[in-house]
Amino acid sequence: MESGHLKRKPKMWEALIPVVSLVVILSISIIKFQASPHIPLVISAIIAAFMALKVGLKWEDIEKGIIDTIGMSMQAIIILMIIGTVIGAWILSGTVPAMIYYGLKVLSPGIFLAATLIICSIVSLATGSSWTTAGTVGIALIGVGQGLGIPSPMVAGAVISGAYFGDKMSPLSDTTNLAPAMAGATLFDHVRHMIYTTGPSYIISLIVYLILGSKFSGRQLDVQRINEILNALSSQFNINLWLLIPPVVVIIMVVKKVPAIPGLLSGTVLGCIFAVIFQNKGFGDILSVLNDGYVSETGFKLVDDLLTRGGLQSMMYTVSLILCAMAFGGIMEKAGFLEVLAEKLLSFSDSTGALVTATIFSSIFTNIVAGDQYLSIVIPGRMFKKAFDKKGLHPKNLSRCLEDAGTLTSPLVPWNTCGAFMMGALGVHPFAYLPYAVLNLVNPLVSIFYGFTGITMEKVKVEPKKESSPVNV
Repeated sequence: MESGHLKRKPKMWEALIPVVSLVVILSISIIKFQASPHIPLVISAIIAAFMALKVGLKWEDIEKGIIDTIGMSMQAIIILMIIGTVIGAWILSGTVPAMIYYGLKVLSPGIFLAATLIICSIVSLATGSSWTTAGTVGIALIGVGQGLGIPSPMVAGAVISGAYFGDKMSPLSDTTNLAPAMAGATLFDHVRHMIYTTGPSYIISLIVYLILGSKFSGRQLDVQRINEILNALSSQFNINLWLLIPPVVVIIMVVKKVPAIPGLLSGTVLGCIFAVIFQNKGFGDILSVLNDGYVSETGFKLVDDLLTRGGLQSMMYTVSLILCAMAFGGIMEKAGFLEVLAEKLLSFSDSTGALVTATIFSSIFTNIVAGDQYLSIVIPGRMFKKAFDKKGLHPKNLSRCLEDAGTLTSPLVPWNTCGAFMMGALGVHPFAYLPYAVLNLVNPLVSIFYGFTGITMEKVKVEPKKESSPVNV
């Protein structure tokens, strides 16, 4: 008998104990003590390990499950570390400041809400961070909106939609890397496949914001705060259109299906070259920023908060969180707990549409009860992977569902880490901006619609077997 063979199949209550423990411990730790989810995940992993021993696993089996699952996420971890260097290099070179600078230039009173969506989309695509976008440019836009007499919940909804568009679509985003790692898809396949659901959702959002903003047309735009940001950026960086080349090159590589690691490394290299050419930075500056990130010292808080980030070390929080989550997930999978839970859920998911709906609502449920965006991707991703495989669905369908729901609904929950951050940064309660976060509300519905209609639900291509040639005797 192999050491990994279970003595018996886990019972439902045995599979539920680690999940319930995870929900309870995370909820108490995050909501009551504002703690990071790392240690609660470790504690939950210990509980899962005890339950795994109960169903017949040896410690060697449990350890192998942890290591194997962490191994599955190693590509995402390597990419995240590279992304840290990309962000640092693009800020040092002036690429990110240039994108923000030109993005702010599109503001006009008649299309303020739509422009807010576009500006936050540009910034979040450039940085890969919804939190940074909302906590810097988002704050400025809330202030401008107040000056125009536009309700803050409307502005906050547009900020959230734009910020999470980039969080979902940018190859620099940690969730954009985590979702395909959980589903078994490649990064660029995942990004391209999300266009089918995110594109229509974004167009709908843009139309809604144009309609909402039309009644504010004709009011003068108070440009003082925007000019302060523009002046701070232009005083610290040599801003020009050439600086937009690195993101354009990376986007072209996405289209051309260049593997993620060399594609993103080229973005880092281009950023370093541009830092030397356009910002007169030396080799020592480049080495420091690639490791520790860029530190902005304009004296203008909004700009300094926006640009003080990046570097390989900035990704270690996310990397350690992935390792902790993978330890819990590895035990759950090795012990057969995920399979038991998935079988129960899948008993109600006999069609592709029902499977997609179950995945969407599982991600939303995890965001609500666990209070963390990453877990809303990791746990449903591990639970539904085999079900998607059995239906012959390409893994990128699962990774898309995880982001359509897990990433986008996280800021709508006040006690979720994302919702709590947005409430503190923007000064607007999530329940107040929820009706105006159009992209976050529409995208999961579009995903469910595709599941039931079969639109873009790509199957795994099976290579036809080659007939053996007759042998001449």
